[in-house]
This record gives sequence, structure tokens and C-alpha cells, in this order.
Amino acid sequence: MSDYIFHDDRFKQLVIFHARLEKLWTGGRWVEGPVYVPAAKSLLWSDIPNDRVMRYDECDGSVSVFERPCGFHNGHTLDHQGRVIACEHGGRRISRLDHDGVWRGLVDRVDGKRFNSPNDVVVHSDGSIWFTDPTYGIDSHYEGKRATSELEGSYVYRFDPETGTVEAMIRDRLRPNGLAFSPDETILYVADTGATHVLDHPVTIEAYPIGPDGRPGKGSTFATSPAGLFDGFRVDGEGNVWTSTARGVSVYAADGSHLGEIPVPELVSNLTFGGAKRNRLYITGQTSIYAIYVNAHGAGFEDA
Repeated sequence: MSDYIFHDDRFKQLVIFHARLEKLWTGGRWVEGPVYVPAAKSLLWSDIPNDRVMRYDECDGSVSVFERPCGFHNGHTLDHQGRVIACEHGGRRISRLDHDGVWRGLVDRVDGKRFNSPNDVVVHSDGSIWFTDPTYGIDSHYEGKRATSELEGSYVYRFDPETGTVEAMIRDRLRPNGLAFSPDETILYVADTGATHVLDHPVTIEAYPIGPDGRPGKGSTFATSPAGLFDGFRVDGEGNVWTSTARGVSVYAADGSHLGEIPVPELVSNLTFGGAKRNRLYITGQTSIYAIYVNAHGAGFEDA
């Protein structure tokens, strides 16, 4: 018997029945923003209240501090050159770890006003950087530095590193959080965690069609959380959405069907695909790092 929860027979094709959830490390306060770095065979993640980035070495299983202080990093991703892109709560900016080992700020304001606290980030195939900007890093001194927002709301932005232009692309979410493109980039998924600030606000992932001009159209509800908040999520090569919830990882088909769940003994904040074949699901719980092998691969993976 497995520990999986099945809602749809299609989920049976995405899991390995004898694979078990592994606890790799514990000792954080609120761990977030996992990113797998293939060239280093390592996982990086944020321990936001402790203002540090941690590193798991996939070769020997060791865990060490990668960067501290770090500007209260939250979400991470890789650009097309394999450089780490980070969302900084403390710096209220998007930064990049260049090949010389130096973190460099890319963008920290729009129309002359500082961002709230960039939260999660993805890179489009055209090289543009899309990120969410809720207020969690300025709400208190726990995950950043308390401050007053300079903006009218919390938006999803597109930043072009080539031209330096930044533009709000989605303005109709209360607290946009996790985000990811579908494999063909025709849909942008965005989680809304506005229930942290407004009682009974719907806890959803919204789907925005991306038009031929590269701009999002009107969004629609893709999924409603079965437990707690949707926070971070990733998409596999078949278009299934693997997302965090309060009781583990939930998986949704591209048609919005809830396929199944992987129970995790902690509140889950985020996840990412890693390993040599991108079939190892790394999961950030509230204080710990977990991993499980699955029968799916992160979007963009090509078998050598």
C-alpha cells in the first residue's frame, strides 16, 4: 500500500507506488523557494526568517549554509544561462547570482516606486522575468523589514533584462504568490493567498491565457485549495500542476481535475523538480526539506 491519496485514476501513472517520502533536513523556521541547480547537483532554498539560503548536496546528502545574510530571499529560479534568480524581501528587488559569484540587483522599483517584496519568479523562453509582489516581506520584521507599501496593490510583473523595462501584467489578484507557465507558455498560473489578509477570500490558483502579443488575458479559476493555502507550485512536462497545500502536495491535470495528493507531515510552502532526470520532487515544509521520486519530469526536461 502507498501513502498516496487518489482522486482520479490518472494519478496512478504519475507516482511510483513503492517510492516513499524522505525527510532530508530539518531546522528552519519558514523554508521556501527551492530551486535545483543541475550544474552543482544541488538544491538551494530559503529559510526566510533566519535570513539565509541553504544548500543540499545531492551527491553526499550534506546540508550547509549557502548565503547569510541574503536579503531575506524567498523564491528562486534559473535563467537560460543557469544563473540563480532570486526574490528578495529585504532588498525588495529581483537579483541574480552571476557566474563570478556576485549577487547583482536587476530591478527594485516600477514607475519610481519600490516593490513590496517580490515573492516568486519564473523565466519565460524569451528571457523575460515574471514575478509576484505581495506584501509579506514588509508586513512585519519576521520575513523582511516592516514598511509601508508605496504601490496601490500587489501585482504580477514582467521584467525585460535586455531593455530594463518593467510592467505590471496582472492587477486583479489580492496577494499573488506562486506562479508558473504551462509547458507551451500559453497559460500563466498564479496562486492568490489573499486569505492571509481578508477573511474568506477565495484560496485559488488562477489561469491566465497568454495571447499572441505575450500579454495575459482575463483569468479564470483553475483550482480551489482542499486545505489551507496554495503557495508555490511547478508544472510537469505533461502540463500537470504540482502544488503545495496545508496537508501536502496536490496534483491537478491541465483540465483542472484534482488527480491526487502526496501527504506531507508539515505545512507545505513550495516544491520543485530536481535530480538528474528531474523526477525527484523536492518539497519545502514549514521547517524541513522532503523529497520523493515520482513518475513525472519538470517541464522543459529533455532526456539526454
